[in-house]
Amino acid sequence: MEVIVVKTDKELEDAYFVRKTVFVKEQHVPVEEEIDEFEQNSTHFVLYDDNKKPIGAGRYRSFDEYGKVERICILSTNRKGGAGKAVMNKIEEYALNNGTPALKLNAQTHAIPFYSKLGYEVISEEFLDAGIPHKTMIKKL
Repeated sequence: MEVIVVKTDKELEDAYFVRKTVFVKEQHVPVEEEIDEFEQNSTHFVLYDDNKKPIGAGRYRSFDEYGKVERICILSTNRKGGAGKAVMNKIEEYALNNGTPALKLNAQTHAIPFYSKLGYEVISEEFLDAGIPHKTMIKKL
């Protein structure tokens, strides 16, 4: 597995493929909510398996005094074996290299244990985003 910072149109298409598969097809998020106005101002990441097929994605953008981690997703057939952790580690590395003091994310409530294991703490009450329950979490770097 290898997580890369997206640099080409093909790599961005690969990230969008994973995001649309997970969020639009699997979780029924409308595509116009999934692909939003922040795409151009974000740094995108894509995770490739050993056969160079895209299996994970995420994005990062500066937001107030935080880095905002968004759209973390792994194809359902690849959710074991550290794929999500690999994407998060790469985003955290990128944020550290860019002087970001802390990261914030809105976690789907079922994913809170995953993010907690990575050092994120819940800082909000539950809210709905695209009809899915979430809580905001932060991590100081």
